[in-house]
Amino acid sequence: MKASEIRKISTPDLEKKIVELKKELFNLRFQLAVGQLENTARLSQIRKTIAQMKTIISERE
Repeated sequence: MKASEIRKISTPDLEKKIVELKKELFNLRFQLAVGQLENTARLSQIRKTIAQMKTIISERE
């Protein structure tokens, strides 16, 4: 997601989305440890998106 798209989302929805992304990140890390992960770039994409969302939430406060 781009920052402009993230800014359009309300704060409570962003917090819900962060929780979902953290669950997905956990599952991807588990797949990586087991050796089943095919797209390793997805890990960094999710971490970056979570960081952007947290930054935008803190800007709003």
